[in-house]
Amino acid sequence: MNPLAAHELRGSWATLLLAWTDDALDVTRVEHEIDALIGYGVDGIYMNGTAGEFHEQTDAEFRTVARTLAERCEAAGMPFQIGVSHMSARISLERLRYAVQLAPSAVQVILPDWFPVTDDEAIRFLSRMGEEAGGVGLVLYAPPHAKRRLGVDDLARLSDAVPALVGVKVAGGDDAWYRDMRRRLSRLSVFVPGHLLASGVRRGAHGAYSNVACLHPGAAQRWWTQIETDIDAALELEGRLRAFMSRRIEPFIRDERYANYACDRLLALVGGWADVGAHVRWPYRSIPEREVHRLRADVERMIPEFGSGAP
Repeated sequence: MNPLAAHELRGSWATLLLAWTDDALDVTRVEHEIDALIGYGVDGIYMNGTAGEFHEQTDAEFRTVARTLAERCEAAGMPFQIGVSHMSARISLERLRYAVQLAPSAVQVILPDWFPVTDDEAIRFLSRMGEEAGGVGLVLYAPPHAKRRLGVDDLARLSDAVPALVGVKVAGGDDAWYRDMRRRLSRLSVFVPGHLLASGVRRGAHGAYSNVACLHPGAAQRWWTQIETDIDAALELEGRLRAFMSRRIEPFIRDERYANYACDRLLALVGGWADVGAHVRWPYRSIPEREVHRLRADVERMIPEFGSGAP
């Protein structure tokens, strides 16, 4: 697969959720999930974001999943990204060295996360990773819960200092944030949360590593097409997606203190498009499967485009 430049990183990318059987990696189910995502024609597949539980994998498991994704995507001509993130800079570097051998479209990284890095340390880290990537672009994953929170000015400094940085995955912001983003981050592809994609694209974002693709990748891809062809209708659907997420999904995180990636897995169970199971890896808690039936009814009522009639 050829590396993607910033202007080529676009659209609705689906995350690879891992499947666990008795807390062990179930490669067969992961293979079936990859094949399903390819079949839905998503713009790309990425592994080892938070939803892929990168922080819970052994090195051997990381290599198995990366190799499996690369082989199947290469055979199908599907763009793919490998997340090499880890809280340890050294482990991230070792994962990167393995990942670039698999010729991904890009690699995703987080900043070292045990102790917040300074600007200089962030540049040193990303510069070394960029050198080792050998022409494969870096996408910086900057989640709201990271130890070092990055504003537009911070991202602009990193972009100016690290030519290998081609994209960022961020939470987005208000109109002022988007105005600054358009002015300061023109060299980067900016991806925002999936359920905010229509309003994000209207204000200058380029795509999503999509949580709504967890619910149904085919429906998320069709929404992306709608964003490109009928933005008013796409914004109306976004309003209902936001309502579903705020009323039905966010309480699991805010009130019951489940990890957000347990919600991503729950969405996939509700969508029923892949056999990923409810289990998240020890020591984190899994959301009980009994919630699935109730949420399916909510999907049919609030966002039927992602329900039983989804493509």
